[in-house]
Amino acid sequence: MAKEIQILSVSELTKEIQKTLEESFSQVSVIGEISNFKQHISGHWYFNLKDADAVINCTMWKGFNQYVFFTPQDGMKVVLNGKITVYPPRGNYQIDVRSMKPAGVGELQEAFERLKKKLEAEGLFDDARKRPIPTFPYKIGIVTAIDGAAFKDMISVARRRYPLIELVIAPSKVQGSGAAESIVDSIKLLNDYGKVDVIISGRGGGSIEDLWAFNEEIVARAIYKSKVPIISAVGHEVDFTIADYVADLRAPTPSVAMEVTTPSKEEIFGFIDDNLYTSSQVISDMIEQKKYSVVISINSYGFKNLLDVIIGKNQTVDQIISKIFQSVDKLIFTTKNSINLFSSTIKSYDIQNILKRGFVLVEQNSKFVGSASEFIKDKNAKLKFYDGDIEINK
Repeated sequence: MAKEIQILSVSELTKEIQKTLEESFSQVSVIGEISNFKQHISGHWYFNLKDADAVINCTMWKGFNQYVFFTPQDGMKVVLNGKITVYPPRGNYQIDVRSMKPAGVGELQEAFERLKKKLEAEGLFDDARKRPIPTFPYKIGIVTAIDGAAFKDMISVARRRYPLIELVIAPSKVQGSGAAESIVDSIKLLNDYGKVDVIISGRGGGSIEDLWAFNEEIVARAIYKSKVPIISAVGHEVDFTIADYVADLRAPTPSVAMEVTTPSKEEIFGFIDDNLYTSSQVISDMIEQKKYSVVISINSYGFKNLLDVIIGKNQTVDQIISKIFQSVDKLIFTTKNSINLFSSTIKSYDIQNILKRGFVLVEQNSKFVGSASEFIKDKNAKLKFYDGDIEINK
């Protein structure tokens, strides 16, 4: 007697296929090339992974793709980790991607070159659209990680060169997942603030993976759309990013960016001294020329008969000359007072002078305590006075 063939519904057959596939391929690693990449408004990613002979659909949910440090591009070769799932309504199988990484550094470099070529063709790198950096900025915006060495270096340079400058900080992630979005948000924040004259955006050196946030298209377009001039200062002198090409100025390091943005107080003092000396010389030369012209006029033929009148006016001329010299002396005195006031203002920023007025710096865990809420009572502390330090050991 022939064995009776079991008849399955489409749904039953699909469920059997789904069970077999999902149990057999619950954890797979696949290498291939991305195509038809789409980012849904929900944040989920949909794309295909292909090689020369086959193609498979892929889905990566927002909860997983937020940990990917780069934005995938068509043509990029990647390694995916995930599981095989079946979508019953369509009878399709796909990879449910849990993690993604470039197949190698070369893939990132190729993605860099593709985006660079695309943005260059759109005119984002044109020198004609780049704006000059202000010579004497009043406020400088900074987009970087506030716990990084680059931020500390920029603060140090600003204090040394131009203590009167105001720095407006828009903290940002500069590495890893979400860094590109964080940089974009900080640039927009400073633009909306509307009171900074120039923005420095950057970070210290690192690998191409570490610096990748500054190679993202959304960062490049945020720099391009910024109403405030932007200096890109990413990595070391040998590091180049897409942000460097779009920015109004590229600085080799964050410290150099602050150097070129801030005027030097020594140069300002030198300019004032030179201008004061030049002005005094010009005034003295003008007085001598006028005196000589008066003498020539007095001794001329037309004024010989009027000599007595001119002699009577000599006293008036002397009084005018005296007033000129008095005005010059007053100008010099006022300028010197302004210079002294400016110098005193700069010296007031000296931390040692502040400590001599009775203030104390409190340090815990190699950091200065800025408020009472930050002080940890059970921890050792160091009190810094102007004439020495006191250790408080718990």
